[in-house]
Amino acid sequence: MTDDARVLVGDVGGTHARFAVVDTAAEPWRIGDRVDLDTDFPDFAASLRAYLDRAGLAALPKAAAIAVAGPVTAGNVVFTNRDWRISESELRAFGFTEALLINDFAALSFAVGALPRESFHVIGPDLPGLAGEPISVLGAGTGFGAACLARFHGRAVPVATEGGHAGFAPSTEKEADVFKALARRFEHVSIERVLSGPGLENLLRALAELNGQTPAPLQAAEIVAQRGTDTLCRETVDMFCAIYGTVAGDFALAHGARGGVFLAGGIAQKIESVLAASTFRARFESKGRLSAYVKAIPTRLILSEDTAFLGAANASLAFRERR
Repeated sequence: MTDDARVLVGDVGGTHARFAVVDTAAEPWRIGDRVDLDTDFPDFAASLRAYLDRAGLAALPKAAAIAVAGPVTAGNVVFTNRDWRISESELRAFGFTEALLINDFAALSFAVGALPRESFHVIGPDLPGLAGEPISVLGAGTGFGAACLARFHGRAVPVATEGGHAGFAPSTEKEADVFKALARRFEHVSIERVLSGPGLENLLRALAELNGQTPAPLQAAEIVAQRGTDTLCRETVDMFCAIYGTVAGDFALAHGARGGVFLAGGIAQKIESVLAASTFRARFESKGRLSAYVKAIPTRLILSEDTAFLGAANASLAFRERR
């Protein structure tokens, strides 16, 4: 037995696999049967089987929509920061009549325009943004994701990108020196090489090299935790926040995101107070002749982990309507 009003949704990234069922007949939509899996499964199919076993659903929903951290091509995805792959045909083999894979940040963009005020915190000035204008969604986690909700005269289309793999452009002499240090290690110094969990570790190592220090082998969470007591960790996190602001402003310009820039990803939530007190917003606004344009754009931090679920369900309904 299937239920047309329900959608099995997933949010699967480089280090997490979360699943739930969204009831789209409820008002507002209701999210239930949520399971956050922290076991290191050998592949995506094993994680979905584990979810179905644990959730014990009385009936399998007709549709499945999974937000994935990687580019989706012809219904297939190879995860960027995980040795997993999955296809929509494999999802249908589980018993779903309809199956959809969608980039995780594209899924977020499907939901952010309708987020209630309590679902995000403002970083910087509390600005309204321009109604009906494009929105950027981006964020640092295991990798760096970016997408755009293109809006024009009442129409909205989510645009998945791999913008996190665009080149990192330094803005200061110290950042230029960091770039050179990273260029000795990596063939391509992308945004993700500095704005991600591994990126924090790359920044620490590069700054230590420039300072003539031997850094402790700290992981990203430890770097953040030691910011208050360790000078090198403080310098690392401060540079991370500054670069984050510049990159967010660059995407705002590239997407024409006068409706707002929304930050997702686990790192921003963990360093919210640091981010708000840092040069993030000043660097976001520092765009030369286009500074006035960017100063009118709000920057908001997404708080709810349910946003990708809602976006995936919304994408599933939109896909169904087009058929």
